[in-house]
Amino acid sequence: MKLYEKLATEIEEQIARGVFHVGERLPSIRQMSQHHALSITTVVHAYLLLESKGIVESHPQSGYFVRESAKTVQPALRTSQPIAVSSHVDVSRLVLSTLRSIGSHDAIPLGSPYPDPALFPSEKINRRAYSIARRKTQWGVTDALPPGNPHLIRQIARRYLQNGTPIDPNEIVVTIGATEAINLCLQAVGKTGDTVAVESPTFYAMLHAIERMGMKAIEVATHPQEGIDLDALKEVMDHQPIAACMVMSNFQNPLGFQMPDEKKQALVNLMTERKVPLIENDVYNELYFGDVHPRSLKSYDTEGYVMHCASFSKSLTTASRIGWAMPGRYRDQVEKLKFLNTLTTPTFPQLAIAEYLEHDGYEHHLRHVRKLYAQQANMMRAAVQRFFPAGTLTSQPKGGYVLWVELPAGVDSMKLYERALERGITIGPGTMFSISDSYRNFIRLNYSYAWSRDIDEALKTLGQLVADCLRKQAPSS
Repeated sequence: MKLYEKLATEIEEQIARGVFHVGERLPSIRQMSQHHALSITTVVHAYLLLESKGIVESHPQSGYFVRESAKTVQPALRTSQPIAVSSHVDVSRLVLSTLRSIGSHDAIPLGSPYPDPALFPSEKINRRAYSIARRKTQWGVTDALPPGNPHLIRQIARRYLQNGTPIDPNEIVVTIGATEAINLCLQAVGKTGDTVAVESPTFYAMLHAIERMGMKAIEVATHPQEGIDLDALKEVMDHQPIAACMVMSNFQNPLGFQMPDEKKQALVNLMTERKVPLIENDVYNELYFGDVHPRSLKSYDTEGYVMHCASFSKSLTTASRIGWAMPGRYRDQVEKLKFLNTLTTPTFPQLAIAEYLEHDGYEHHLRHVRKLYAQQANMMRAAVQRFFPAGTLTSQPKGGYVLWVELPAGVDSMKLYERALERGITIGPGTMFSISDSYRNFIRLNYSYAWSRDIDEALKTLGQLVADCLRKQAPSS
């Protein structure tokens, strides 16, 4: 436990014991620093943590006071109920425009789809790359031909073994991130005009792959804590041919759920019985909040119908864009398509990551990130509950770094996105996560960035903007 966390816990315990009463002022930051022999920065972080949890509140020019906070049970998000009609996909323009706005503004990155790069061990990876460059100065195309660098493939296979899933390293095809892995898998099993079943809401990268192939998507009802509804999926497959099903069973973006193991088994059994490929996007599998690494759908696959896709972009480095696919019975098609589409994945970053995995403490890095994300997920949920109007609901992520927020009915997330951007805040509007307008009053928030007063103030501002939207739509007296 860090010093500021320890201090925050001690103060919280004192409040619970009645040492400080509701409405009472806490010692000043300077007094607390002197009494506990801690730095001013440590005390500030402790007070910010308590404030984000709704235990204390700051009064300008006066200090921090104990807040009256009722411990209420927040209602849960409801299972989605999309209309089961296949449709062409056209979300790329919206997603591109929102991502550009995030990148072109010096804004609070609550709408970013990427993790905070400050958490990555970039210096260690760069040192590995520099060492490799000194040892070998000439590189050829043949060094990077599919399926990928053997050293990296061995390290990936070892990682799966350490996490309890022995896999055949010969099945791995290294790709340019998980995005290419998903595209290759879909291309291997489908063609233009085919229909693909997806969760609702779903990660827009999955929709991009479908749009790129000229395919149609059909959204399937999805439980906010357990994942895709198997009865609804059966109903869809009973009434029309499905080329593939694309899901995220671990810490789905944007809902953050972890599908129960028995349901993972049932889903794999269903797709195997129907002989329908199941494309699994498992990019967040290392970012769990519990004590046990989650099982993948791939770990239940006995017939090769699960096409597993993952990468290091969410857990280690976004700069290198190194991912992989384990496509089961479709492995040869995927390797061939990899060669035809992009020829190779650059060897240099493959080797740098392989050497980092072998020597530099990947698990230690992940333990730190997991603990931080779990804490910041709770802090953001608490802040949304404090600052947003009544009727706002949030997801309950079990891993990853995004929070799904349902705003009161009538709030337009695209208008909210535009107004927030004017104030230097980015959000992910819900319309990016569907082929319909089902999530117009939803937003996705990123909690990977170090908690700060700026983030706290940004969430307070967002809550005020949502309240303004509600007031504008209310009938005049």
